[in-house]
Amino acid sequence: MLCGCIDLAGSLTFRTLLALFPALIALVSILGLFGQSEESVVSMLNEAEDIVPETAWGAVEPVLSEILNTPSAGLGLVLGLVTTLWTASGYVKTFGRAMNSIYDTTEGRGLIKYNLQMYLLTAFLLVLIALGIVAFSISGPIAEMIGSAVGLEETTLRIWGVARWIVIAVVVILLVGLLYRTTPNIRVRGMRWVSAGAVLAIGGAVLASLVFFFYVANFGNYNATYGTLAGVVILMLWLFIVNIVLLFGAVVDSEVERVRQLKAGMPAEESLQLEARDTVAIEKAEDQLARDVERARTVREAAGTAEPADTAGNPRPEG
Repeated sequence: MLCGCIDLAGSLTFRTLLALFPALIALVSILGLFGQSEESVVSMLNEAEDIVPETAWGAVEPVLSEILNTPSAGLGLVLGLVTTLWTASGYVKTFGRAMNSIYDTTEGRGLIKYNLQMYLLTAFLLVLIALGIVAFSISGPIAEMIGSAVGLEETTLRIWGVARWIVIAVVVILLVGLLYRTTPNIRVRGMRWVSAGAVLAIGGAVLASLVFFFYVANFGNYNATYGTLAGVVILMLWLFIVNIVLLFGAVVDSEVERVRQLKAGMPAEESLQLEARDTVAIEKAEDQLARDVERARTVREAAGTAEPADTAGNPRPEG
């Protein structure tokens, strides 16, 4: 399963790169509706610049600056959202296929229903991220104002310095929980938003990111190998690591569910006994397979009366 997760993480990394910058355009446009477009993003970017290695930051910073200079609403919002829903939903769909593979199930939702759910989920994830950015950026001045009013400005700001990361943590937990719960074609009884796998994935992603950035900043020499592409390579490697950790967390949840089913006396040794969300697409695929098999059988039976042939298609000699 681990090797399979590595392959799936590669697909997710490609989808992430396709969706990354259109998603940023859409986020800037959404934030513009709250009057917080440039201010909020700049605040977040200043925080990220202190963590991300200089080489990687140099690759994405020009693009981010260009995005900030684009119109924040109107046509930019519409085009940004449409493009993002198409590209980012590709990531969500790929994540769903990975989850189906981890849970030993098949996608059963019909084409229209499946795409509609994935597009709605993608839009909700974008709005959730935008709300998190707004809360992160505007709550600081609000905390300062409240602290001044009650005469505890320094204490209030110190508390907010911790509380703002709690806001980010809540947003991240919701994001991971939505991906884990809604993308696969399964219904797991008692599945919680904060599962063991989700906690492991979030904590592991943070720890792995810090270790990776520390390595790149102090020991890695990607410029010597990749030249001007070093920043892109570093970004890809980081996304790859994060996606591996996310999938590994899902594997942990699936194995926890397997243990629960085994203890309940269910035959989950080879595959999990899970209820599918929908079986329409599975039934259609089975019907199509049955028709294809029947046509193939007809061809074979018709060929049974013909002269025998070897595997190369040449008539076999008699006797």
